[in-house]
Amino acid sequence: MEIFRVQIIYFIFLLFLTETLCSKAFGSSMKIEEDLKEGQNDILNSISNYGEMKEDEWEMVQKSGNQFVVNGQPFYVNGFNTYWLMVFAADESTKGKVTDVFKQASSMGLTVCRTWAFNDGQWRALQKSPSVYDENVFKALDFVVSEAKKYKIRLILSLSNNWEAYGGKTQYVKWGKEAGLNNLTSDDDFFSHPTLRTYYKAHVKTVLNRVNAFTNITYKEDPTIFAWELMNEPRCNSDPSGDKLQDWIQEMAFHVKKIDPKHLVEVGLEGFYGPSTPQRVQFNPNTYAQQVGTDFIRNHLVLGIDFASVHMYADSWISQQISDTHLPFIKSWMEAHIEDAEKHLNMPVLLTEFGVSSKDPGYNSSYRDTLISTVYNTILNSTRKGGSGAGSLLWQVFPDGTDNMDDGYAIVFPKSTSTSSIVSLQSYRMKLFNSLCSSKCNWSCKKKNVLEKTLYHDEL
Repeated sequence: MEIFRVQIIYFIFLLFLTETLCSKAFGSSMKIEEDLKEGQNDILNSISNYGEMKEDEWEMVQKSGNQFVVNGQPFYVNGFNTYWLMVFAADESTKGKVTDVFKQASSMGLTVCRTWAFNDGQWRALQKSPSVYDENVFKALDFVVSEAKKYKIRLILSLSNNWEAYGGKTQYVKWGKEAGLNNLTSDDDFFSHPTLRTYYKAHVKTVLNRVNAFTNITYKEDPTIFAWELMNEPRCNSDPSGDKLQDWIQEMAFHVKKIDPKHLVEVGLEGFYGPSTPQRVQFNPNTYAQQVGTDFIRNHLVLGIDFASVHMYADSWISQQISDTHLPFIKSWMEAHIEDAEKHLNMPVLLTEFGVSSKDPGYNSSYRDTLISTVYNTILNSTRKGGSGAGSLLWQVFPDGTDNMDDGYAIVFPKSTSTSSIVSLQSYRMKLFNSLCSSKCNWSCKKKNVLEKTLYHDEL
């Protein structure tokens, strides 16, 4: 509640500061003053109502056209990634870090966290072998979900990994070989071999039907879960046509929806354009991107997929050396996918991973702030028009004392005051927009005009 009071004070300050700026930018006509005062009252009333939200109003996130909605209100996202929450929760000596990261994220106004609901056959494994689980690790995932609910943060839970970390498709292939499947020649057989598909589907069924030991709520019934992600960054290099991965997505999306028709589902793609849209491959960061078996538009047209995902790593895809030339790519990459989500997919699109590594040559915190601001402004340009740009999730947020897990992209808010300010402002802008405008007004209500004058000043 104390955090909430601080937010109210900040909002009031923001509004009166904005009124001053607007007077300079637009003149001080009586109409503007009336709109702003009405907007201020609406905002404060909406914030008050938000603060008094009852437990039974914690409802499922749904999709309406190209927007997310909760109880008829838009739900634009400012979020983050912290992939290791389950394995930290499995050890009493590190369990408190889970609470720490949710507490800090909540104080920044972040509303969605993406994390792993898998750990296959490795250290602190959830799934020790096909359909054999460590109950203590499962209870750790239960704890993550219950703590997220406590801090009003929703979760995107990823169900497997393209990469070897935490097991992923490599571990599934190992299990297949151990079971005597001698015809496995590539990790990509994960997508096509019927036995390995059965392993994955059994894992999905187990997780979705899990009853949380702390809340006694089945995962598939829990509104704390924002969405299921089929896989983190799936690629199928052995089939550049994309057919093999497309078939897997179709089968698994249907499988998830059959068990859990209530939650949203996304693929987990990085967003590379493929063979079905040769006119769009110009937006890819390099020529290799169109050879990895993914196909942004085609993959997201699958029945059962509710929203699109995109990742963005200019320093990995273009050049590790920090350069201002990365920023135009970031903007065009995001705008292309937002446009496709609107024109071809009619669904929201989330930038589910983005960041820049402190290990890159030429890195400094000022550049990171510029990159984050570029992403946030691109999202806002879509938000203000009611577009498909539904939000973004930083890679990645860590609490103090987790430096050993830092891959170069970690953001520790108490140590990054300038970045924290940028993140907080984006959160408040999103929260205000969500609280003021009903999707039923088709984004043309008079409150939108107030928002235009209130939320989009870079000076703030």
